[in-house]
Amino acid sequence: MFKYTRHSLKKLEALLEELEYAIRYEKGNFNSGYALVEDRKIIVINKFFDVEGRINCLADILSSITVPSEALSEKSAKFYRQLSREVLPGQEEEE
Repeated sequence: MFKYTRHSLKKLEALLEELEYAIRYEKGNFNSGYALVEDRKIIVINKFFDVEGRINCLADILSSITVPSEALSEKSAKFYRQLSREVLPGQEEEE
C-alpha cells in the first residue's frame, strides 16, 4: 500500500530528477496547484501544499509524461511500478 510520507515524496522527486525534471516549490497562482514547463523540464508546485498535495501533483504530472524504463535506476523503476499499480491507474511503463 502506498503511503503519503516525506520519504515517498523524496523518492518521487528523485524519480523525476532521473528523468531530468527540475522541481521547484514556489508561491504562485496555479489553477491546478502546479505548472509544468515541458520544453525546459521544470515543474513548479505551490510551496504551501502539504506532503500529500505535493505527491498528488507530482503523480499527476508523472501520469501525463512518457517514462522510459531504461532512464530509471533499478530502485526508481521499482518505485515507479509500485506507483503505477497503486496511484497511477492506467499508466503503462514504456519498454
